[in-house]
Amino acid sequence: MWTFEVSHPFAPGLEVRRHRLHNGLTVLVLADGAAPIVSYQTWYAVGSRHEQPGATGMAHLFEHLMFNQTRSRPPGVFDRLIEETGGDTNAATWVDWTFYRDTVPARDLAMVVELEADRMANLLLETPQLESEREVVANERMQRVDDDIDGFADEELGRLAFTEHPYRWPTIGWMEDIRGMQLEEVRRFYRTFYAPNNATLVVVGDVVETDVLALVERHYGGMPAADIPPAPSVVEPPQESERRVRFAKPTAAARLVQGYRAVAMGDPDWPALSLAAALLSAGPSSRLYRRLVAEKEIASSVDCDVAPFRDPALFRISVLLTREHGPEDAEAEIADILGELAAAPIGAEELDKVRSVVETDFWSDLEGVDGRAEALGHYQTVLGDFRRLFATAEALARVSADDLQRVVAEYLVPERRSVVIVDPDLEGEEESE
Repeated sequence: MWTFEVSHPFAPGLEVRRHRLHNGLTVLVLADGAAPIVSYQTWYAVGSRHEQPGATGMAHLFEHLMFNQTRSRPPGVFDRLIEETGGDTNAATWVDWTFYRDTVPARDLAMVVELEADRMANLLLETPQLESEREVVANERMQRVDDDIDGFADEELGRLAFTEHPYRWPTIGWMEDIRGMQLEEVRRFYRTFYAPNNATLVVVGDVVETDVLALVERHYGGMPAADIPPAPSVVEPPQESERRVRFAKPTAAARLVQGYRAVAMGDPDWPALSLAAALLSAGPSSRLYRRLVAEKEIASSVDCDVAPFRDPALFRISVLLTREHGPEDAEAEIADILGELAAAPIGAEELDKVRSVVETDFWSDLEGVDGRAEALGHYQTVLGDFRRLFATAEALARVSADDLQRVVAEYLVPERRSVVIVDPDLEGEEESE
């Protein structure tokens, strides 16, 4: 039995409609016949923030396990069936969610619904499956973190910036936890979080809504709801002074990563911080790029972002230095630029330019069926309502020069900052302070 909850216009002639099945499964449908394809995404409200110390990496492990084997389908069948349609499948895990994406010709929607329902309810979890994927994840961690300077620096930033909140551990998990996962706790995680009342199906493309609902009810309607524990409500203590750590690694050039304690994605200041990130690093004319890369050649690249997380996280500035310069050179320039922005509002021309960059990126991400489905799933899962997507677009358009000045002065200050520096050391020695 379905309950219709809400609809919202997406574009002229298109609307998103949300329904809920009797067992708690949420379904978003955006019917658009512009092309005979469909993106079918399953968003589970479970990520690394739902894990416990000593059992990190579990959510990411399932991103791999879910492609393995169900009780009725042997390994490899899922991928093969999708590929035979000419379609594509993938998955991703982050702090607040795990999602699975299938993009197929619209005529193959029924098959995809059946496959996804099967692995939601009937995943085979035995020792061979666990050990196989454990090794895959361990190797992935070595490649992406242990043997990658950028991955290492970002992981250390999370460890340094958070002392209590689950954002302090990496989504991929600590290696000792990956090695130590036991079969029964893996099964328990699956029974708890891979349930209809912890999932949102997002269906975007050339579909008929009534057909989608009938297919979903046929394949998911018999699944029981799970007893899902409340999401962790840990509040990270305020940061009152700068934190700093320094390492030596075998790398050709130094890295500098600064993380400023910021706000959650649903906070009214998040859109202004998003524009601040673009103002600093989006394109050759951005403040930090122009100063660090183009003019003074202190850095070869610079990147800024504010995390789109459910709970307050970080505004991150990441700099790859040139061989001739050290992190102190970049830090001095960053401090100077942030001081300028905090002291006076930017001009109307620069504000219009950076707003255009942010809005163009925002709407460009919604051009295809996959991008539309991913945005709807993210906002529904992280903020609890897909309509927040459109409210965010409106908020980005309203950000003023005064808003930008205020958030820089309030958030991008030394006492809210954690700093990770990685120095070149061809001997491979490592130190911290």
